[in-house]
Amino acid sequence: MNIIDKIQSIGPGAMVAAAFIGPGTVTTASVTGAEFGYALVWTIVFSIVATIVLQEMSARLGVVSRNGLGEALKEQFDNPVLSTVSIALVVSAIGIGTAAYETGNILGGAAGLAGITGISANIWGPLMGLCAGALLWTGRYKLIEKALVGLVALMAVAFVINAILIGPDLNALAMGFVPSVPEGSIFLITGLIGTTVVGYNLFLHAGSVQERWAGPDELGESRADTILSILVGGGITIAILVTAAAVFPVGTEISDVSTMAEQIEPLAGTQATVLFSIGLFAAGFTSATTAPLAGAYATAGALGWDTDLKATKFRAVWGSILLIGIVFSGLGLQPVEAIVFAQVANGILLPIVAVFLIYVMNDRDILGEYVNSTAQNVIGVVVTLVVVWLGLRSLYGVGQSLGVF
Repeated sequence: MNIIDKIQSIGPGAMVAAAFIGPGTVTTASVTGAEFGYALVWTIVFSIVATIVLQEMSARLGVVSRNGLGEALKEQFDNPVLSTVSIALVVSAIGIGTAAYETGNILGGAAGLAGITGISANIWGPLMGLCAGALLWTGRYKLIEKALVGLVALMAVAFVINAILIGPDLNALAMGFVPSVPEGSIFLITGLIGTTVVGYNLFLHAGSVQERWAGPDELGESRADTILSILVGGGITIAILVTAAAVFPVGTEISDVSTMAEQIEPLAGTQATVLFSIGLFAAGFTSATTAPLAGAYATAGALGWDTDLKATKFRAVWGSILLIGIVFSGLGLQPVEAIVFAQVANGILLPIVAVFLIYVMNDRDILGEYVNSTAQNVIGVVVTLVVVWLGLRSLYGVGQSLGVF
């Protein structure tokens, strides 16, 4: 496959990138760069590798079996008790994750609009949620895909050009690829991983690839789509962290959009706040659309419902998730805190989904010769163990802050 064919094959993978390049990415990477400089770049590199590994498995499952991850999990257990528990666990994890993300997505996008207009984010939030709902209600996969791919491309151009113009400290940046855990950074490490390796994207990917590719003969295109899209998404995350690290003195605390916007002044000058706000809105809208869609694929698949985009129950699921985001976006939550919390929540819930995925990817009844190789299993387990460790560390830190430990 030549480079033109690879670019033309981009689709479902770009939707995954659209899902994780949201306000959480912009906010968490900005906060991390401002507080710890370039020290945590390695975390994003790990996240990119982990995401490619897990999303390739998910896409392969969808292309080969013609089932989503939810349907595959439903078929794994003959024991009705185990089946019920596994389905409840996955649906709960994805429901919590997508609802938490949806609130942050809408709040982040609304904060961008507030930066442009001066009108409260608590007013823009519900309006933006309704627009996302209107796009999903069309039930037209290709329209949704094209809209999200276009927005990701615009964000990629803006943030990468800005990272180049800002002139980062290349020596310090190189040192950032060496793993280290500065004091007080574990919460943001978990958040950075959570903003890239997103559990509900595994369900979104397994479902969406079926709209694009017909069977195992097209696995090459699917893999190219996955790798290229995630590399672009990860590159955007690194670019955001690099610009924040270059602009802000180490230890700077970011609490609002106008402060984050300072990092693109070398590119935008006095219009930095406006342009950054537009980018933040675009990031919020893409993720506000994909999170409910992923939740619907997960829930409908696990419960044995029709996963057609126009099916009533499918629409009911994404509509419920979207409604939660709309309601909470009007309650006056602080966007930065809410978005970062959503990333950490995902980092804690992700291991549940990853374990299920690896289990399913070794089922020859579903995948035949396309089951995981030994190397794929080893890499998948290593990724999952690292995510589990980070999740436990994060929980321990939260418990300490609350006086539980």
